[in-house]
Amino acid sequence: MTLIDRRGALRAGAGAAVAGALATGCTDDGPPTAQPVKPENPGEARKPVPPAAPAPSARGTRPVPAARRFPGQPAQIRNGPRDRDRVALTFHGQGDPAVTRAVLAEAERAGARLTVLAVGSWLDQYPELARRILDGGHDLGNHTQRHLSISEMSEADAYAEITDCAQRLRRLTGSIGTWFRPSRAQYATPLLVRLARRAGYPHVLSYDVDSLDFTSPGATAVTRNVAGQIRPGSVVSLHLGYPDTVAALPALLAELDRRGLHAVTTTELLS
Repeated sequence: MTLIDRRGALRAGAGAAVAGALATGCTDDGPPTAQPVKPENPGEARKPVPPAAPAPSARGTRPVPAARRFPGQPAQIRNGPRDRDRVALTFHGQGDPAVTRAVLAEAERAGARLTVLAVGSWLDQYPELARRILDGGHDLGNHTQRHLSISEMSEADAYAEITDCAQRLRRLTGSIGTWFRPSRAQYATPLLVRLARRAGYPHVLSYDVDSLDFTSPGATAVTRNVAGQIRPGSVVSLHLGYPDTVAALPALLAELDRRGLHAVTTTELLS
């Protein structure tokens, strides 16, 4: 099948899949996708995520990666080494599950491995996607529980957003995931970096290339936005649940191949 044929087939499938999709980009614009967090007693301290037995039906045979420290890397990672032909395509995990499966399938056809930062409430709705992501060879991480503006929360509420999602990931996979990325913010505040570390994430994952796909600019614009900024070591921000992203993926992967760049997980990017 030619690249044009693949792109057309994927675009048609994505159009049907996202008819009822609900997804929100990491920006302060627009309403949140869930109800606000209920205030906690400020004096009540949150404990680190306790070990929990994962759901048997969610566990597979593939080893589950865990968060780990990368010596020499800062607490907040924006990109990987610039002297290797690798890049990381990272997806904010939320939206219609059919679109997620289309993105994963297209990446796997091209031999690409992705990083998905999942919203906890999304995993509550579609718990099978956690295993699907991992079984495809992709990284799975934490993008907070409700995808609210975490930078504006109290310390207790922000920590709850991180640990509640971590608990979902642990129940489903046996691990809290490999990465944490704050919701509705490109960069974590110093407080969020500390809270993430307390929850078990030595690094916070940011990015140096923003596709702006959540603004729905069209597939051509998404490809152009990424292609105009990406270079060896780049970490790209993309979103599941947007038809423009799905439609842009074949052309984007072909452009990476033309430049000799390989899309790998963020763990592989930094290893």
